Amino acid sequence: MRRMKNSSMVVVSAAWIAAAFPVLAQTPAQPFSPADATKFMRTYCQACHQGKTPAGDLDTTKYNTKESFLERPDQWTSIINRVKNHEMPPKGIKPPSDDLREQFSEWAHSSLRQAACAGGIQPGPAPARRLNKSQYRLTVRDLLGIHIDVSAALPADGAGGEGFDNAAETLFLSPIHAEKYLEAAHLASATVLGDERNRKLVFFARPSAEMKPEAAARKILDSLLPRAFRRPVTELEKKPFVDLFLSSQKQKESFDESMGLVLRAILISPDFLFRSEPINNSPEPRIIDDYSFASRLSYFLWGTMPDNILLDIASTGKLQDPKILDWQIARMLRHPKAIDFVESFTEQWLETRNLGRSFKPDAQLFPTYSDDELRSDIRYQPIMFFRELLVKDLSLLNLIDSDFTFTTRKLQKHYGINLPMDRQGNAGMPQLTKLPEGNDRGGILGMAAVLAISSHPHRTSPVLRGKWVLDAMLGTPPPPAPPNVPALKEHHDGEAPKTLRETLNQHRADPVCASCHNRMDPIGFALENYDVLGRWRDQDAGQPLDTSAELPDGTKFNGPMELKKVLMERKDLMMHRVASKMLGYALGRGLTLNDSCTVDEIMAELKKNDYKAQTLVRQIVLSMPFRYQSGAVSSSVAPDKKRLTANAGER
Repeated sequence: MRRMKNSSMVVVSAAWIAAAFPVLAQTPAQPFSPADATKFMRTYCQACHQGKTPAGDLDTTKYNTKESFLERPDQWTSIINRVKNHEMPPKGIKPPSDDLREQFSEWAHSSLRQAACAGGIQPGPAPARRLNKSQYRLTVRDLLGIHIDVSAALPADGAGGEGFDNAAETLFLSPIHAEKYLEAAHLASATVLGDERNRKLVFFARPSAEMKPEAAARKILDSLLPRAFRRPVTELEKKPFVDLFLSSQKQKESFDESMGLVLRAILISPDFLFRSEPINNSPEPRIIDDYSFASRLSYFLWGTMPDNILLDIASTGKLQDPKILDWQIARMLRHPKAIDFVESFTEQWLETRNLGRSFKPDAQLFPTYSDDELRSDIRYQPIMFFRELLVKDLSLLNLIDSDFTFTTRKLQKHYGINLPMDRQGNAGMPQLTKLPEGNDRGGILGMAAVLAISSHPHRTSPVLRGKWVLDAMLGTPPPPAPPNVPALKEHHDGEAPKTLRETLNQHRADPVCASCHNRMDPIGFALENYDVLGRWRDQDAGQPLDTSAELPDGTKFNGPMELKKVLMERKDLMMHRVASKMLGYALGRGLTLNDSCTVDEIMAELKKNDYKAQTLVRQIVLSMPFRYQSGAVSSSVAPDKKRLTANAGER
């Protein structure tokens, strides 16, 4: 096999794997043997990956021990993906037959999966994590009924292993966070005290002739604390807040001022700021309690605290009953709060959150982007589209191609189309729009947001677009570019203009660059009919666009519609990617190799149910990592200790 320098791909000795995992020895049910795997790699891989100058600086002879395999399961995963996806061996080397390729891929995947799942699926870690910036804002909103952004001054949260800002590994509490959370608590308290409606809503009990101030404070805390802590609260836990109120009263503060101080204390309390769960001291995994499960569910599907319905059901111990859970999932996805989950997940998965942040198109070349309404329409199109799949329980294959999309009148004008919308009303609001057969705007690849963030500010980029598809859609990203790669030469005055394709062909002539560009560029070439902002075009540099393309396995296609057909033939790769991404988002942590076994189970159910969107959500919620706590002494097999990216075990 051949790959670029700095690649993470490694070829592992098939004979060694058979020795390490004897259960994989050849049986009548598994005709492809370790000896067959050794022969496969010797024929199609090892010519490039041994000797003094192995391709990608990877000498396969160094990866022949148990330790090297267990320490690098992600590299073995990469091998499986690239062989199965016809990306290896590269063009120029006689390829294996499709049957042989499939046999090797299945054998290799089975080896990796059995190694990871030998001890059964494990829950994985569930460390305590603070509420991130968005979760804090939404939780304060729902707890107090106020509609200002109290989180505006909080630092931005970094992305964790799966690319999401809700990952426990990044949600520590730094001194600057502590300071800013205190400022946010002051802002929330001032907002409650400064508005009569808010004050009466939160501090609903008032001192009177019949009720002393302490009794009124206790009545408020009896209601407020269980919702703030998202679980029942003991008298011992309530006591510090009562004492704080009484101390303030001794200082002759008013009732409202004393309760404002108590409220600030609640909003910076670890029980409010952090999502933590009762410790499991048993060595075995155990099912999580219903209150903790309610929080897992609500912060997954709403990004905020459980509502009274979830907490009431949790109090009965029946929240995890499958019938009740199905009802709750459907209810929560229909609820307006679900838009926060859809926006957060979709924008981070597709990277469209970068619009207006790290990506801003050249204002002189693309002046229409200065229109605030159009910019908003572009941003929200994929969000509304994904929400429709979830609420209506439609097939996730619509992400590849669909007979509908969401548009506004301004967005239709931008795209150069004029189609009837689903309903009458405000033409400025995104509306479901049916597409005629053969229209190129179906699926996410026809959306301006995706096409923009995979472009440069001043021109399109087949490289960036190809890389985006491989990573976001298929979960088979290329390795990082080697150092000191020269930039593409731009056109200068006096020179004959060249199309971008001509310029890239010169760049790809370098064999060091070609191996990865041969994967990325064909996909990007097929999308060249779209300019930086996703508008249709037929020319580049005054010449007709050439959108024909050929993948390393010889698959040929032309333009976005034929590319979608190619992607549809690889639909399970994309569905696996979506499932891995959503599982990582739901768990709020980086995935482990053992989690790939969970993703396999989810994929099996997805296939049975025609890839329905709610099936994905339901299977994640029902999965062992989501519903269980790991034991005090992990029973996971060794590979589970190695962190993997979301494409772990993809096939």
